[in-house]
Amino acid sequence: MAEQAGSPGGRRKLSQQAIAQTVKLHHDYRNGVMGGRRASFAFTDLTGMAFIGADLSDADFTGAVLNGANLGGCILDRAVLFGSDLRGANLIGASLVRADLRGALLQGANLTHANLFDADLRDGMIAERDRHGNIVAMKYDPGPVEMEGAQMKGANLSSAKMSGAMAHHTDFTDAIMVGCNLVRANLSNANLTNANLSGADLSGASLKGAALTNAVLTGATLTQTDMSGANTAGMLGDKPAGKPLDELGMPPEEALRQHGLWVTSGGAQGKLADFSGFDLRQIGSLYKALLVGVVANKAVFYGLNMEGALMQGAKLAGADLRNARLQGADLRGSNLAGARLAYADLRNADLGPLVITADRKFPSSLEGAHLRHADLRGAKLTQANLRGADLQQTRLDGAVTEGCDFTDAQGVPRGAPPEKTGG
Repeated sequence: MAEQAGSPGGRRKLSQQAIAQTVKLHHDYRNGVMGGRRASFAFTDLTGMAFIGADLSDADFTGAVLNGANLGGCILDRAVLFGSDLRGANLIGASLVRADLRGALLQGANLTHANLFDADLRDGMIAERDRHGNIVAMKYDPGPVEMEGAQMKGANLSSAKMSGAMAHHTDFTDAIMVGCNLVRANLSNANLTNANLSGADLSGASLKGAALTNAVLTGATLTQTDMSGANTAGMLGDKPAGKPLDELGMPPEEALRQHGLWVTSGGAQGKLADFSGFDLRQIGSLYKALLVGVVANKAVFYGLNMEGALMQGAKLAGADLRNARLQGADLRGSNLAGARLAYADLRNADLGPLVITADRKFPSSLEGAHLRHADLRGAKLTQANLRGADLQQTRLDGAVTEGCDFTDAQGVPRGAPPEKTGG
């Protein structure tokens, strides 16, 4: 295909038809069809072109200009995007697992909910070597990855290599950045609200003026990290985020035993557990724990295993249950108003009403709860109060929502009206 005048850097300008043909041949190549060929868009001009939903795993986009291109929903796993220009590109929901994005330009790109697990976003350069293996010249040196103003909301950047990345003013709201290498990265004024940076290496990184509201930095390396002017309200690190367990007045195991006695004896023995405001992360596990009626308002349960726990009538208003494993838990009649449940696993959990007598029923309250990215598949939510709850990206496949009150809720699932229904 002939080069066209005006193409950036003299790159070949490809037509949409030529792109479609290349994508087809790549599909044949990946499926072992005779005549198939791996897609190579290296050093081509693909400005504004559409690749929506295409499977381009292992394709070569080295140095390509994809300015404003539509790659929404594409599969670009292990693709080579070295030094590519993706400014303003649409990569919403794209899969870029282990993709090579070294030296890429991502300013203004939209990578909302994209999967960049183990992707390489470090500095990039291609060197020419002589016959003895010595570097004699830099053939292509695009420099550090630049993603100023990019949208990374809800993106998965776990284990991604981002050392030296220029990511100031970038939006990482709700991003999963577990184990991410951010050594010497520039994240000044970035929005990291609710981001999970557990185990990330931020050595020498700049977080000046960044929004770290409710971000998780447990196990993160912060050697010489500049956090001056950053908003760290609600940030969760390795230090207790609330009252430490040694202020309970007894070992937590004893408090749980006493509560179990209180439940099984109908209050005649033992003692009601009140964990309000405590950081319970050091408990380790609450698997199938007997926590009926427990009081734990604003307590921190982050990441705890609470599968199958019996928590009917529990008072959990404002509690931090992010990443908690609550699969199959019995939460009938519980108060979770304002609770943080982002990424919590609530599959098959029971959040229906607690029935005392025929005329005494206590619906569960999730009013104003933050359920973004939570998994509620198969959960029972009959008559639950979800007024003002944040349900964006929440999984509700197969959930029972009869009689739920979704007034003013965000991200209401299909088939569930934003108002109280009969039940």
